[in-house]
Amino acid sequence: MSSLYVDRRGVELRLDGGAIAFYENSERMGTVPLAPLERIFLRGDVILHSGLLGKLGEKNIGLITLSGKRAEPTLMLARPHNDAARRVAQYHLSRNTAFCLRIARGLVASKLAKAESFLLELQPVKHKAGIAIEENRRRIKAYAERVPLQSTPAALRGLEGKAAASYFDALAAYLPASLKFSGRNRRPPRDPFNAVLSLGYTLLHAEIVVALYGAGLDPYIGFYHSLNFGRESLAADIIEPLRSAYDRFAVELFNAGHLRPENFSESDMGCMLGKAGRIRFYTLYEEAAEGFRKTITQHVSDLVTLIKQRGYADGLIPDTSLEANQMDDDSDIGDTLMDEDDV
Repeated sequence: MSSLYVDRRGVELRLDGGAIAFYENSERMGTVPLAPLERIFLRGDVILHSGLLGKLGEKNIGLITLSGKRAEPTLMLARPHNDAARRVAQYHLSRNTAFCLRIARGLVASKLAKAESFLLELQPVKHKAGIAIEENRRRIKAYAERVPLQSTPAALRGLEGKAAASYFDALAAYLPASLKFSGRNRRPPRDPFNAVLSLGYTLLHAEIVVALYGAGLDPYIGFYHSLNFGRESLAADIIEPLRSAYDRFAVELFNAGHLRPENFSESDMGCMLGKAGRIRFYTLYEEAAEGFRKTITQHVSDLVTLIKQRGYADGLIPDTSLEANQMDDDSDIGDTLMDEDDV
């Protein structure tokens, strides 16, 4: 076990040696050892003792609090990677137009290639839906062929937006009418499938922030997504090629009957997954998350290596070790993303 999910109102978490002890109404309910944990997700009104909070920081265990009805994430993280030079290089390179465009093209090309691949998997369905899926898949393929021709991140975002519209049109044709899915919507999500997308994207984004922070990068300084107050733009960059892998998982949740429309409620706050559905979701998400995390770790590692390699070459990082020669000058994070197997 690498993640712990606590979604129970009023539960109290205390440090007990090398474990977390759980109490409810002053009665001890059980313990979970700290050793295998990498992250803890909290939802609801949970009591956490300061001694445990300090131990989580000492053990480099990330704490993600999902607050309110919309499960907005707040992260409490341990000390970041000691190599501040890579953050300095990141800041400089975020102002390098050519470098940012190179990263952006790789991210968008990878996202579109994986989206097209996923739609190919969905094609053997009823005739009408199959036609709609194929038409939209071809549109996405055509957009992907235009990625290398785009000369600015803004142009790439426009192309990506058109591809996303086609992608969700295909999913709308595939998913059952009972889910009321007609396209992507959020803040708040208005149907069960969008609710699951929003929840999963939130969890993935938090996982990426933890990984970036631990690798010594600033999650707020992106290369494709521009600076925006309060937005972790680099995490938004990294998540793009992962979306279709998560979407595949979300589709399977409904196909296999793990989640059904009756697991959701609708109100002025939007469509929300109920408590029983969340318990089922977190269990299955954690099973799938091993693959997601492996890919996140690889992408972050590739990005760190590229930043260091360019940092050495541009004199942004002192060349004091053999790390400067770990990656040749023709390497590209876009290449590694596009060659990465789907998780």
